[in-house]
Amino acid sequence: MQDYTAELQNKVAIITGASKGIGAATAKRMAELGIKVVLTARSENAIKELADEINSEGGDAIAIACDVADYNQVNSAIAQTIMKFGKIDIVVNNAGLIDPIGRITDIAPSDWGKVIDVNVKGIFNMLHAALPGMEARGEGTIINISSGAAYGAMEGWSHYCSSKAAALMLTKATHKEYANKGIRAVGLSPGTVATDMQVNIKASGINPVSNLEVSDHIPPEWVAQAISWLATEDAKEFDGDDVSLRDEAIRKRCGLV
Repeated sequence: MQDYTAELQNKVAIITGASKGIGAATAKRMAELGIKVVLTARSENAIKELADEINSEGGDAIAIACDVADYNQVNSAIAQTIMKFGKIDIVVNNAGLIDPIGRITDIAPSDWGKVIDVNVKGIFNMLHAALPGMEARGEGTIINISSGAAYGAMEGWSHYCSSKAAALMLTKATHKEYANKGIRAVGLSPGTVATDMQVNIKASGINPVSNLEVSDHIPPEWVAQAISWLATEDAKEFDGDDVSLRDEAIRKRCGLV
């Protein structure tokens, strides 16, 4: 894997949904590259354990319990990050839900809304809280985890597809409004990844994705490497759009075999 340590050394990244899967792998990879990492998730014990692990290996990490659907908690997490590290260079909007999986009339409106609260409002909340500091400094990078679901409807995923399409528009809107202020915004569509989400998708038995085996999915460490690459100037040409990790050329660009 490529090493971006020189460029990323001592930058500060806040990662949502960092208790497991893509978020946890990203925190570890970024710490390896010399980035100071702030882990946020609702699972306080899990992110504290991960922060301790990163620190024991020579990294610099803190854990902040945060529900991204709650703006007050997000605003507090941003404030605590700046108090600890003095700035925020990178925001990784990774927190996401897909449960419950089901057709539109099989999902309670309140459950459908929870997915939107995390997957859409969660990104907006982080943007709203983090962008003013980035704008004041004239630099910053926003990386939103997108999905192929942003581009095509999948049976049983009306909430998830809608939310990822909205996440893509938030990436584009952020780019349009803040690119001239030195702030980068880019999305990553990783494809299917071997995480707990895929376990739940398989158990649902709905749509072709549920028929995939664990071996069909890429490891979260690949996504972590891609996210780290997107935080570098080498990826600047993709600002304002999604990058697909299914693209072999992109895999090569970010140092994946």
